[in-house]
Amino acid sequence: MADREQPVTLRTRKFIRNALLGRKQMVVDVLHPNRANVSKDELRSKLSELYKANKDQVAVFGFRTQYGGGKSTGFALIYDSHEALKKFEPHYRLVRIGAASKIEKPSRQQRKQRKNRSKTLRGTAKVKGAAKKKDKK
Repeated sequence: MADREQPVTLRTRKFIRNALLGRKQMVVDVLHPNRANVSKDELRSKLSELYKANKDQVAVFGFRTQYGGGKSTGFALIYDSHEALKKFEPHYRLVRIGAASKIEKPSRQQRKQRKNRSKTLRGTAKVKGAAKKKDKK
């Protein structure tokens, strides 16, 4: 892909050192002329080089490309340690960067149907009823 070789410029604004959460936080402006956009993975690696941090400790999110293209703006968090990242980052963002695994659960509709089926039963029959219904299917 010739797209990857196109130059990308990173500029950071509103830089704050958040000691309580053990991180540096900033707004990132990405200038990418002649290119649709830049992947979050590529931005993480460029920011880690820029701030001399490990790529695993960088979280980027909330990027929006300006109308007409060529410039995107988003948010970046660079944690002091991997433990701080695990402790303070939301689980869905940990899943995105590969630091955690997604919790597999039945779909929302299936959970609601199970809840409503158990309403028709009383007492300990709720547990037995759920098992019986599973056997039938």
